Amino acid sequence: MKLLKLVQNQVRVGEPLPWGVRDDQGKLLLAQGHVVTTAAQMAAILERGAYVDVDEVKAAAKHAAEAEQQRQRPANLFTFWERMLWQLDRLLRGAQDEPGFPQRADELARHIVALIERDADIAIYLTVRQDPKRLSIYGLAHAVHCALVCLLMARRVGWDEDRVLTLMKAALTMNIATLDLQGRLAAQGVPPTPGQTAILAEHPSKGAEMLRAAGVDDEAWLQAVAQHHERPDGSGYPAHISDPSDLAQALRHVDVFMAKISPRAIRTPLSIQAAARELFAQDRGGQMAAAIIKEFGIYPPGDFVKLKSGEQAVVVRRGASASTPLAASITDRSGMPVVSSIVRDTAKPEFAVVSVISDKSLVLRMPPERLYGLPE
Repeated sequence: MKLLKLVQNQVRVGEPLPWGVRDDQGKLLLAQGHVVTTAAQMAAILERGAYVDVDEVKAAAKHAAEAEQQRQRPANLFTFWERMLWQLDRLLRGAQDEPGFPQRADELARHIVALIERDADIAIYLTVRQDPKRLSIYGLAHAVHCALVCLLMARRVGWDEDRVLTLMKAALTMNIATLDLQGRLAAQGVPPTPGQTAILAEHPSKGAEMLRAAGVDDEAWLQAVAQHHERPDGSGYPAHISDPSDLAQALRHVDVFMAKISPRAIRTPLSIQAAARELFAQDRGGQMAAAIIKEFGIYPPGDFVKLKSGEQAVVVRRGASASTPLAASITDRSGMPVVSSIVRDTAKPEFAVVSVISDKSLVLRMPPERLYGLPE
């Protein structure tokens, strides 16, 4: 470890330390992220003799440069979707402390509506093509994805806009009582512990209580959250009721469908096609399941397919029929990766989809901007 003596202009009072502060032997005195709150505290640290690891300083500088570069890039649709995750994080974590929670939740839901209306295919792409390296934020991503699928499903069923928004807000907040646990469960690679199972069992009712305490007085919203794991046959939880609300049933269908197609450390996700078959069977061909399946199509944006031409391609747009999407080729006819993608219309016989590709390693390395450009 190579140490560098710390000088005053490297530390800002009131801001988290970008690296650890050490003594002259390399022993850690203040951890990265610690906040020096006063000038007097700063003076005491410097007088004692403080050092930083050169490698940590370089890493922090690189991170700051990358963050600045990201801030300077023009905003695009993918940037806006990413912001939704962190806006939701702030919304849920500040539910008890920041005023106006119901209004802020409504505003966030409307922002998501606007993003979907700008490009529904990209919205679906994001639900299908999830990054398995970001399991720690599963709780946030799952909520946003469920909210957007709720909108697509509810509009296809014919619900009015107020009801659609209520369903979306329920989706965004259904796991407020297990926000961090959701990420741990996705990443831990083993089944839930007894303690985790107990928390999961009560999270619908606990979540509804937290929302009510945060000022939510919309009973349809609260009921949807409290009942989103109940089933009409009474086998659900936590109350084992046999008459959950329509919103709760809709939310359960979307929640289960998205969970099945989402990556987790303990298992690989189901294919869209397998998840759709299970959803349709569980809902016994009901209109909610049918609406989700129709919105996604047989090969939704984000799916990885092989074409009759031999090319491997990522579906980027829904087509005229459920089985004829537009797909961007990412290999040539022999399966070798190509530098530039060509969008193929799979309604043409020579580019028809012949199979879904289960090995996703190639497509997982494909940035969405390569497929869609930088939509504003």
